[in-house]
Amino acid sequence: MELPDFHIPHAEKIEWMIETTGWALEPVPADVESDPPTPGYAYSIGIPSAVGFAEVAVFGLTPVAANGLVTLVADACRGGTEIPIGVELVGLLDNDLRCMFASIDLDRWGPWFATANAWYRGGPYEIVQLLYPDRNGFMPYEAGFEQRMTFAQPVIGTVA
Repeated sequence: MELPDFHIPHAEKIEWMIETTGWALEPVPADVESDPPTPGYAYSIGIPSAVGFAEVAVFGLTPVAANGLVTLVADACRGGTEIPIGVELVGLLDNDLRCMFASIDLDRWGPWFATANAWYRGGPYEIVQLLYPDRNGFMPYEAGFEQRMTFAQPVIGTVA
């Protein structure tokens, strides 16, 4: 028995996810062969039109975990929560863990978000990095942050 071919062009997958949930998640695998190596990450496409917040990028988590965090952000925005950018927050993540949404400079980091660039047809959009603490509660921009996690969660967003 021959299996049906479910190969769908990537742009159509993104479109389908946006039609189904209001936004899509684009996972990008780590590239340890590049110089310098790049970590695995995932980012949203469609959040601004869905809930009025910037696109969200999350580094160092599996796509499923990143999807859970982006869903948390989307649900909070849908519920009327205003999420500030560039300010540490407590209460969005479980166990009162701190987090921060840091603006990403697309002039510098734009190539990392190729599918979003294509979706927006080269037009402007806003994207933020969701920064979260290590298991000891240190944020990636703090001195105590677990050094082995620095590769997994680089800070590419602007932190004051």
